[in-house]
Amino acid sequence: MTQIIERPPIRGDGTPEPDGPILTELPAVTTLTMAQAINRALHDEMASDDRVLVFGEDVAALGGVFRITEGLAETFGAQRCFDTPLAESAIIGIAVGLAIRGFVPVPEIQFDGFSYPAFDQMVSHLAKYRNRTRGQVDMPVTVRIPSFGGIGAVEHHSESTETYWVHTAGLKVVVPSTPSDAYWLLRHAIATRDPVIYLEPKRRYWGREAVDLAVPGAPIGKAAIRRSGDDVTVLTYGGLVGTALNAAEIAGCSMEVVDLRSLSPLDFDTVATSVRKTGRAVVMHEGPRTLGFGAELAARISEELFYDLESPVLRATGFDTPYPPARLEKLWLPGVDRLLDCVEKAMRRP
Repeated sequence: MTQIIERPPIRGDGTPEPDGPILTELPAVTTLTMAQAINRALHDEMASDDRVLVFGEDVAALGGVFRITEGLAETFGAQRCFDTPLAESAIIGIAVGLAIRGFVPVPEIQFDGFSYPAFDQMVSHLAKYRNRTRGQVDMPVTVRIPSFGGIGAVEHHSESTETYWVHTAGLKVVVPSTPSDAYWLLRHAIATRDPVIYLEPKRRYWGREAVDLAVPGAPIGKAAIRRSGDDVTVLTYGGLVGTALNAAEIAGCSMEVVDLRSLSPLDFDTVATSVRKTGRAVVMHEGPRTLGFGAELAARISEELFYDLESPVLRATGFDTPYPPARLEKLWLPGVDRLLDCVEKAMRRP
């Protein structure tokens, strides 16, 4: 038996909240939302290793904006789960210092757009410290960042920051799309000696599935085939995996959907196997098109798999504009129609 912290939605404005803490006994295989799975992973890591510390803006008293960390301060005490000032650079700087002292920090940046003030600490110190010390000092820091759009939030709360972190050597970058992956990727991230940027797709917090808390899930660096197909490969991650699967249901061709899960390191072997089978590839992500993650992936596919391609690699992405007001979000984000348009173009080319 295991435990999970859960509680009913309580937000007063009618917006649903992830279910999250009351301590109840649950079996090792149980149905969880992604929010609950992340909470459970934090709980289990803190229970198994006294060095694991959780901290950030409002993570202790409030339990986080999305209640992901609710119950941790009550269970493990204020020395291991604590609130910080509203200063993201300080949050990451504290994490680096704690790691040097032998702790295993799991800081939270409250929203994706709030990570920019911490950029210097993350790029100049967090990412480089192991290399700077020739591996003598570990940097086991997992930075949790609620990320991406799809919940009708205002600017600075719906950013796609993954490309910055993937471009930064020394950082691992993961993006779960299911509760099971959220649980196990977080546990794997906390266990590694390297810094990991753990991007949580906010729109997926409420999705439920059966999670096996006893049998370890896929490690960092391994993609997943979410739907098998023969005509075109769709490569995506996070909240858009569901969009791609919905598109596959109504596409006029056989779509293979690859959930990348880990952006750095990238499981290019799985990508290559799929693209060689279908001969066509479409990359889908929320961020702007120019220099987005899809541009790098399309370039690598074109370089390494050129003679296997039946058509150019295409991209279904956000626009090259600042993130829009909430009422325009659905028009800005890539959806089923934008993806199917790319798929149809790929299929038309001999």
